[in-house]
Amino acid sequence: MRTTAYLVEEPGGDFVVADVELEEPRDDEVLVRIVATGLCHTDLTVPTMLPQEMLPTVVGHEGTGVVEKVGAAVGGIEVGDHVVLSFRSCRECGPCRAGDVGYCEQSLLLNYMGMRADGSTTMKRGDQTVFGSFFGQSSLARHALAYADNCVVVDKSLDLTRLAPFACGFQTGAGTVLNVLDATADRPIVVFGAGAVGLAAVAAARGAGVETVVAVDPVAARRALAEEYGAHAVDPGDEAAGPVEEQVKALTGGGAAYAIDTTAIPAVVLQAQRSLRSRGMLVALGLGAPEYTIDAIDLLQSGKIVRSSIEGEADPLVTIPELIALREAGRFDVDHLVTTYPFEKIADAVADSRSGAVVKPVLVWGE
Repeated sequence: MRTTAYLVEEPGGDFVVADVELEEPRDDEVLVRIVATGLCHTDLTVPTMLPQEMLPTVVGHEGTGVVEKVGAAVGGIEVGDHVVLSFRSCRECGPCRAGDVGYCEQSLLLNYMGMRADGSTTMKRGDQTVFGSFFGQSSLARHALAYADNCVVVDKSLDLTRLAPFACGFQTGAGTVLNVLDATADRPIVVFGAGAVGLAAVAAARGAGVETVVAVDPVAARRALAEEYGAHAVDPGDEAAGPVEEQVKALTGGGAAYAIDTTAIPAVVLQAQRSLRSRGMLVALGLGAPEYTIDAIDLLQSGKIVRSSIEGEADPLVTIPELIALREAGRFDVDHLVTTYPFEKIADAVADSRSGAVVKPVLVWGE
């Protein structure tokens, strides 16, 4: 079928609108008419890393939409269903069977290689192959092919433009708090980077009853959003206030029990480690720098833990409905973090995302 997609044609290149031919869904696939797609840092980062032979490509991995066709082997999804599209997993390997679908042994192939598991591609522009299948969706397009393992059916009364970030950004931040940390009232949490992932973590922590939450971010508007949740805010650029880690320790009574880094900036990761109390845990979530500097003396003398997390240890089929339920109960208030853009304004959304002018841009298709 003919549809419209936003292509990246060269490493780090701009998004370019194009008509493409999308294959009809196979037996295990679901055709979704995209209503909205969240723009994530990963959508901007991954195309800069791809070799030219894997381009042009269509990214986008926070899609929501309406099911138009369902393959014969797909169960539990029907034409007309409203869905949130998240990351893929094989559901058959050891980690998947253990419930750790973010660590699927086939994750690289299913989410990042631009093709189906059998090596075939789903799109063409004329005679030219267009790579896609990004996170099993490539939802920066008017239509996308998805799968039962990454297609979450939601209530049709819900606003799909607000649910798009639940597919990755909000799921990652909130999932880290709810699935990785032992988030209790008396265990302070500090979050470095108050973007979509960081503020979702703040919202989830406060919703879970954590009494002391600290957000560190250089952007005043984002610090203000964190404060609206009842978090303390630290400006890392305020030299008069002293070192960031000392400010965090003062606010948390000697250091945070948990630190979450969403920035992937090595100097900030180091601050996060040093902001912890003894035996505290740092969870690094950001994608960017290939290496971090760790304070080995601090680590060895304090019993601290430094680890990462993929998608907040979430299983989208479980976590997304749980977060939507928390949203409906008023315990995960994130709607106001979303700024919508018509799809033709994708360049504006990218610019505003990179500048920090908005927290979470979501691109919306018109009729």
